[in-house]
Amino acid sequence: MIRYALGLDFGTGGVRAMALAPTEAIEAAERIDFGHLAEQDAARVWRDSLFEVIAKLPQGVRKRLSHIALDGTSGTLLACDADLDPLHPPLLYHDARARVEAERIAAIAGPEHTAASASSGLAKALWLQAQPQLDTVRYYLNQADWLAALLSGRPGLSDYHNALKLGFDVAARRWPAWVGQLVPLARLPQVVAPGSEIGPVERGEANRLGLAHDCLIRAGTTDSIAAFLAAGVDRPGEAVTSLGTTLVLKLLSEKRVEAARYGVYSHWFGDFWLAGGASNAGGGVLRQFFDAAQIAALSSEIDPQADSGLDYYPLPRPGERFPINDPALPPRLAPRPAADRQFLHGLLEGLARIEAQGYARLVELGATPLRRVVSAGGGAVNDTYRRIRQRLLKVEVTTAPQQEAVFGAARLALHGTALFPLQSKP
Repeated sequence: MIRYALGLDFGTGGVRAMALAPTEAIEAAERIDFGHLAEQDAARVWRDSLFEVIAKLPQGVRKRLSHIALDGTSGTLLACDADLDPLHPPLLYHDARARVEAERIAAIAGPEHTAASASSGLAKALWLQAQPQLDTVRYYLNQADWLAALLSGRPGLSDYHNALKLGFDVAARRWPAWVGQLVPLARLPQVVAPGSEIGPVERGEANRLGLAHDCLIRAGTTDSIAAFLAAGVDRPGEAVTSLGTTLVLKLLSEKRVEAARYGVYSHWFGDFWLAGGASNAGGGVLRQFFDAAQIAALSSEIDPQADSGLDYYPLPRPGERFPINDPALPPRLAPRPAADRQFLHGLLEGLARIEAQGYARLVELGATPLRRVVSAGGGAVNDTYRRIRQRLLKVEVTTAPQQEAVFGAARLALHGTALFPLQSKP
C-alpha cells in the first residue's frame, strides 16, 4: 500500500497542509487562513487550525499517512504548563520587548551570539520568566515544538533549527552551561536533528482524526528553512529568498557565520550551514497599500530595468532584525509620488535593496559568495519584482518549481534526516 507524508506549515497568515506520495507528487493540499490574528487569540487559533486542517484532508489520505512534520515561525515562543496549556499569549517572531534580557545574554555569551537579540527565543524566555504570574511554567517551546507535542502527546522536544535562537549549541549538540544560568534547563526542550522520528501520533488524536496508529511525527524546522527545503537547493553559493509577509534569506555556505549585531546566524545543514537572516520588511508592507490584484496590474506597467528614483526602506512598523538589527528603525516610505505605479516601483526596489544588502552582509562575514538565488513564497510569482531583484543582486534569480514552505515540510516528513548531507558532527 502506498503511504503518504504530511507537511504542515504555520506561517504568519495561516496554516497549510500538503500530503506527498513517495515520488514527491502532491496527493492532497488544504489551507486555513487566520485573517487578522490578535496576540491573545494566537495559541487558540493555532491549536484549532492544527486539527481542523488535518481533518479537511480526504479520509483516504489521512488513513495512509506514515509521517508528519511541522514548521513554524522562527523565534515564536510559548510558556506552557505541564498540560501544554499556554500561560501567556505567545511572543511572536517579531516581538522585541525583551531588550534588557538580550543585553543580559550578550553580557554572558557575547554580543555576536545568535540569542543576543531582543527577538530571540531565549530573550523571550527570560522576559516570560520575569513575569510574576508565570510561576507554573513547565516548558518553553517554539511554535513548531508545541504544535508537534499536541499531536504526539510528547512535550519537551525540539529540533536543531528551532532551538538555535533558544541558545542551543548545535556544534556541541547540547545546551551550554551558561544557558542554564539564565533559564532552568528542565524547562527547555530535548533537541534532536530535524527530520528525526519522535514518536507516533497520540492514539486518541489518531482515532479522532482517522489516522493510522503507526503514523509517526518527525522533528520539524522553521518556516524559512522549510521554504529552503522546498526549493531543493544543495550547492554552496546558492540561496533561497522567501518572499512572504517578511523577507527571509538563506545562503548555503561552507562556513558558519554568526553576527548578532546584524541579525545574522547559521543553521545546521549536514556538511554545510545555512547562513542567513530575516528582515521585517516584505509583502506585509505592500499589503498596507495595495491588494494582490492591484500589485499584479501595476507591476505590469513597471520597467524593471529602470530606477524608480525613490529611496525607501519599506518596513510595516518600526523595528528591523536584518540586515540592520535595530528594534527602533523607522520605516522610510516618503515621499509618496502621485502615481501608484511609481510608488509600487519604489517599494519593490526598496525590498530588493534590502535583499542585496543582506546577501552582501553574509559574504562580508565569510559566507560562500552568492552565485544564484531561487525565489520562494507568494512574491515569487511577480516577474517584474524578480527582474528588479536580478538587476540589483547581479546574479541569476529563478523561481522554485515549488514555492511554498509547506512543500518543504512535506519533503521533511517524507525523507527525514536523509535530506541533509551525511556528516561526522553538525
